[in-house]
Amino acid sequence: MFTKILIANRGEIAKRIMWACRELGVTAVAIYSDADTDAPWVRLADEAYRLPGSTAVETYLNQERILSIASQCGAQAIHPGYGFLSENADFAAACAARGIVFIGPSPQAMTSLGSKANARELAIRAGVPVAPGVDGAGMRVAELQTAVSHIPYPILIKASAGGGGKGMRVVWSAEEFAGAVQAARSEARSAFGDDHILVEKYFTEIHHVEIQVLGDQHGRVLHLFERECSIQRRHQKIIEESPAPIIRDEGLRQRIAQAAVSLAAAAGYTNAGTVEFIVDGQGDFYFLEMNTRLQVEHPVTELVTGLDLAVWQIRIAAGEPLPFTQADIRQRGHAIECRVYAEDPANHFLPSIGLIGHYQRPSGPGVRVDDGIETGTAVTPYYDPMLAKVITWGADRAEAIAKMERALRETAVLGVTTNIPYLLAILQEPHFRAGQTSTNYLQEHLADWSPATEASETEWVGTAVFELLHGAGKGKMGTAAAAGDVAQPDPWHTITGWRNVKTA
Repeated sequence: MFTKILIANRGEIAKRIMWACRELGVTAVAIYSDADTDAPWVRLADEAYRLPGSTAVETYLNQERILSIASQCGAQAIHPGYGFLSENADFAAACAARGIVFIGPSPQAMTSLGSKANARELAIRAGVPVAPGVDGAGMRVAELQTAVSHIPYPILIKASAGGGGKGMRVVWSAEEFAGAVQAARSEARSAFGDDHILVEKYFTEIHHVEIQVLGDQHGRVLHLFERECSIQRRHQKIIEESPAPIIRDEGLRQRIAQAAVSLAAAAGYTNAGTVEFIVDGQGDFYFLEMNTRLQVEHPVTELVTGLDLAVWQIRIAAGEPLPFTQADIRQRGHAIECRVYAEDPANHFLPSIGLIGHYQRPSGPGVRVDDGIETGTAVTPYYDPMLAKVITWGADRAEAIAKMERALRETAVLGVTTNIPYLLAILQEPHFRAGQTSTNYLQEHLADWSPATEASETEWVGTAVFELLHGAGKGKMGTAAAAGDVAQPDPWHTITGWRNVKTA
């Protein structure tokens, strides 16, 4: 086992990995930008080193500086978390060249799976179903249009490199094709330095299902069942859950899980990874891509399987074999994760920045919170606006939803606007409760959503807490501020959950 690990990340995932290090008796080393100097995860670390600057390029993407710190402090391994350098094969190779273990797959596996074109070809060879389509590498627009003429519209154009919806276009007719190809290539070149594209059949009513896999260095690859991540906005996941509501047939669950294992084994994959699929209403599924890292939504898998993925990432990287078999892994109950963002759903989801005047974390049976903030934390424009992940577990899906509603209503983040009201609207919507959550869900059911004209009970609780701490009359902040200039009622007599206790 390692004695010291440098965590090349920030926020809630840095804290998550530090917890795993503590449990394993490993010294956890943090790195931090100038914008993160006072962050709670920096104080949680056993050692912390400054990365001069505030932008991601200056700091958490600065490979040479990070490697120098790792060598300086004597770290034997680097855990990249997710995002930043987590899927950078060059960084993984640079770690190996310095004699530092990269906690993740090999550079070769990342290279073969990081390209959607290469991954698609590998999936075909492994017998994993792929969507009808063609690789557009080196093809002129006219040649490409001829090559896909057998595929009925709509079709999807997507960049082979990268993700996050960049370099992606849905084409509904032949007349749109040429312009869409040029736009997708231009965006992919700008975002990833690579204009390689794929063209595939676009499915209008699908579910996004992914399989968590673990592979050790001794040839064993196992799956940890599925997660459904269909609730997305602009190709970014908002809510994830396990088991997947779309999978009601155990045979389908086993087929899709085995396909994921086959692909990972064919790639010689080690450590934690996620194989993503699209599933249609008839139970047919198609390979989408593989994420060669720990996923943001890994806690839902941890709650339904009882396995600590961060701990097993470290153990696998240290050379330990997986001591359990596929038959030993079980799904138990239901887990849901909601991502809490500093953004304004009522204003085109624009990011919200500012100082967190008060943060109230939910708690109670079946509630887990992964976060990297506290009262006094500054939310800056330099990094992703996700503040926290709220995860709940119940004996079944209905119980997990009920716990999530309670947890979100107990959450207060004052000083910035959050998407909590939007998340609650999803949880209360009938189609979500019925598990009818395709990737079109938000457009079909919440496209016209707007916050209530008056502040909700939860918002008044948050405002009351803030003003009690900082003095009344200093202005509304956070979620309540977005509600407008509404006359504020007396919180002690109008809010359930608050009591004016009199001693006489």
